[in-house]
Amino acid sequence: MTQPTSDAGSTLPRRQLGRYLLEWRTRAGYTQTKAAQLLEMGASSLGRLEKGENSRIKTRDIQAVSDLYGVPEDLTAALVGLAKQANVKNWWHQYGDLIPKDFDVYVGLEAAAFKIITYQPDLVPGLLQIADYDRSLVSQIWPADSPEEWERRVQLKMQRQRIVTRKTQPVTLDVVVGEAALRRVAGSSAIMTTQLRHLADRSTEDNVELRVLPSAAGFPGGISMPPFVVLQYGESAPGEPVEPPVVFLEGIVGNMYIEDADDVASFLRSYDRLRNASLDCSDSRQLLRQIAREYESGH
Repeated sequence: MTQPTSDAGSTLPRRQLGRYLLEWRTRAGYTQTKAAQLLEMGASSLGRLEKGENSRIKTRDIQAVSDLYGVPEDLTAALVGLAKQANVKNWWHQYGDLIPKDFDVYVGLEAAAFKIITYQPDLVPGLLQIADYDRSLVSQIWPADSPEEWERRVQLKMQRQRIVTRKTQPVTLDVVVGEAALRRVAGSSAIMTTQLRHLADRSTEDNVELRVLPSAAGFPGGISMPPFVVLQYGESAPGEPVEPPVVFLEGIVGNMYIEDADDVASFLRSYDRLRNASLDCSDSRQLLRQIAREYESGH
């Protein structure tokens, strides 16, 4: 029987490591059997590594695999960092600590998710931002970067959004956005007009459920919740998750990934309170279009 997450430590770094190893083996054109043969390890051992099932990972194995597959040095360093962090509990990824600062662990987790639940009190969720909205933020987050680098970051955000719009198995989004996020101007009133109409249009899609938490709702549960994301990976059988869900908390100097089942359940309960206090989908869409008209008219 699989041990509870709280006893076994975090499986997240090694699951993410496994995804990258599988991706790069496929890219290099090796079957699992052939790669294992060249690496002088059993095919079952390589399979466990790719599934994130190894509780102890040797960094020299990661280096050997990376060399065989032609993984770039900077990504190899990130994979080795993931291997070194494979046996902690709730995982704190501090930028520049073992894992290079530019390696975005979250993006890989997001891309593999079946359903994404998110609460954003002050900001439009990244997967629903238009390019101009993101552009207005990027230049302030990284003021020392060049305009070319700003644009590269914006385009990366737009690429991430394909998981929502793809034709085959798009991710399911369940979103609560605070009314403050609709009224805080990013860039200009014209950008906000387009952004809010984009939100309203996206919310009509079958895989997107968007609710607005009005300011008048106060503080459901009696506390001010920070922005958070819950990543869920579907079920292989009724009640059997493909992978444990993960709560993601973004920070200025690092990100927290929470897997403890009780902690995840606590965030989901908080989300239910926020969701229940929000406008329904139809009224939320109506409010989005109303505020968009206000921006457009200059009121």
